[in-house]
Amino acid sequence: MVGEPIIVTALFGDGDNGWLQDLRRRHFPPERNIVPAHLTLFHHLPPAVERELGQRLKSYAAVQAPEARIIGIMDLGRGTAFRVESEELQDIRYDLLEAFRGMLIPQDQAPWRPHITIQNKVEPRLAKSLQAELRARFEPRPLSIKGLASWRYMGGPWQPIREHVFRG
Repeated sequence: MVGEPIIVTALFGDGDNGWLQDLRRRHFPPERNIVPAHLTLFHHLPPAVERELGQRLKSYAAVQAPEARIIGIMDLGRGTAFRVESEELQDIRYDLLEAFRGMLIPQDQAPWRPHITIQNKVEPRLAKSLQAELRARFEPRPLSIKGLASWRYMGGPWQPIREHVFRG
């Protein structure tokens, strides 16, 4: 358990969490839907940073929640996601990237493309169909972020480590 990689996500506020979880339940293949809808900041931090990471997440959460917006629909090829924009989450991610530089996998070193996957590992025609359906009624909207969370990757499912809820 101690050697498992750490994932960092943003937590959705109650007003947005419900409909995002519902979309994921409806459109994600049930046998693959083993984690909740999420917005990943880091996919694979080394377990050795857990203590420092916790301190940093706690300090970020000591302020008002960051502003975020859902700004579009992303085609994942075999899936669908909402594209997210948040300068404040970008700043948090950059700070963590600098703190853990040299310990990150290539995926976490690459430019961040914040998104919420609601469908994945389906036939491309199913993905295109959902994207068309969502685009037909899509309007950019605010996204409520209530906190930051760290998780242990358990070879598929995730085990919660800690949630840090924003104040203010």
